[in-house]
Amino acid sequence: MELVPWLLGFLGKYYIEIMVFVACFLFLFCRFSRRRSRLPTNWPLVGALPAIMVNAGRVHEWVTEFMRAAGMSYVIEGPWGSPVDVLVTADPANVAHVFTANFGNYPKGEEFAALFDVLGEGIFNADGESWSLQRRMAHALLSDARFRAAAAASTERKLAEGLVPLLDGLAASGAAVDLQDVFMRLTFDLTAMFVFGVDPGCLAANFPSVPFAMAMDDAEEVLFYRHIAPVPWLRLQSYLKIGHHKKMAKAREVLDAATTEFISLRRERAAEANGDAYADLLTSYLACQAETGKDGAEFNRFLRDTTLNLMVAGRDTTSSALTWFFWLLTKHPDVEAKIIAELRANPPSSTGVAGRSTADELKRLVYLHAALCESLRLYPPVPFEHKAAARPDTLPSGVPVGPTRRVIVSLYSMGRMEAVWGKDCEEFRPERWLPAEGRFRHQPSCKFPAFNVGRRTCLGRDLAFAQMKAVVAAVAPRFRVVAAAAASPRPKLSIILHMKDGLKVKVHRRQQE
Repeated sequence: MELVPWLLGFLGKYYIEIMVFVACFLFLFCRFSRRRSRLPTNWPLVGALPAIMVNAGRVHEWVTEFMRAAGMSYVIEGPWGSPVDVLVTADPANVAHVFTANFGNYPKGEEFAALFDVLGEGIFNADGESWSLQRRMAHALLSDARFRAAAAASTERKLAEGLVPLLDGLAASGAAVDLQDVFMRLTFDLTAMFVFGVDPGCLAANFPSVPFAMAMDDAEEVLFYRHIAPVPWLRLQSYLKIGHHKKMAKAREVLDAATTEFISLRRERAAEANGDAYADLLTSYLACQAETGKDGAEFNRFLRDTTLNLMVAGRDTTSSALTWFFWLLTKHPDVEAKIIAELRANPPSSTGVAGRSTADELKRLVYLHAALCESLRLYPPVPFEHKAAARPDTLPSGVPVGPTRRVIVSLYSMGRMEAVWGKDCEEFRPERWLPAEGRFRHQPSCKFPAFNVGRRTCLGRDLAFAQMKAVVAAVAPRFRVVAAAAASPRPKLSIILHMKDGLKVKVHRRQQE
């Protein structure tokens, strides 16, 4: 611990020299950057660290800018002491190669697991047989008709008893609300019901504080920070147990305690399940313990890691997608009008508040599906993917990669590449998905990777679309959402594409108009 006093003494002694050096460095950096057409400069010793620091508050926009200038791929060198460089790419050909054609050469690996250590050995971090087992178990349950029916019923009930009354009360009072917070609470409750069979009651009129949800937010912020911070600085924080390392440790304590409590509660209620092994994901996993080959503390860790991964996947991605989608509707009333017209032209067979009781009815909402895909193209809930090659390889773009050069795929930038989506790539235009009326154009996942690509394609894709369509069907015909601020929201620095300051809106009943 003598390092800190020494460091403070050094900074105090050479303060003037350091400031002069920094000023000269920034001056040269700015001039050189302008000449390089927005490409980040890889300086001696410090690599691209100055560019990262200058653009840390707008990293997704910055990456998009230099992806355009670089032709969709560019190598960022790390500072001295960093064990790896980073190839940033938005090239679909590279994505197809890494995620499908040469999938076996790009495992998650120990470095990725360390980066996402809070997720343990869940499906996001797992490789090999562990990943295959978890994927088989999840696929079996998500494909089961009884689980799908239970999930649809839970969604319908939560919308009818939670979301619609909440929005109705806000419309009556005229109070502004953070719609992102509302959607995060909704999807947190729904995901907890799917995973643990428990409704936490997060979506309530008094907006109760939920430590588990706040800990998830903190952990996601730290995980993003680990992608851009220099490795020596991360190691120093870990050694001193300060900064983001300390923040992650506290978040993990909360997540571990809450997950353990949920698992214990579900075990106690297992006897009341009346033989229905498909009530929720945790019940299914408990019934398959023999297949996992784990017991005792090891099996408890497996349950903790698996369920936490599923909570992150279900709660955060869907709430992010819904938030950006409704913001886009406030900016494009013509699209909103077409969606409402389609909903009214396809009345449901039931009287449910969500307005859609079967998968077939949801599939008829072609324009809504196209609008959701268009929103996901521009604002993918997971804005980047991280990969590392186990053996040296050369990508289709001609860039060599290997153990000392990791790959980061910018999904956010890919949706804004003219070479991929055309000159109108930055426009929100659902019609690009509809070459003919009533027909939907499917895009290859390497071009539209919002649900990942290849063998790691999201198993919950259909469930997510059904959930989002049910929410839109419950909200759009009843309420008009008006954004309170004129300025465009900015992405939060997180592994999930949340809005930085939320989405403040006012809600109006349509029948009053």
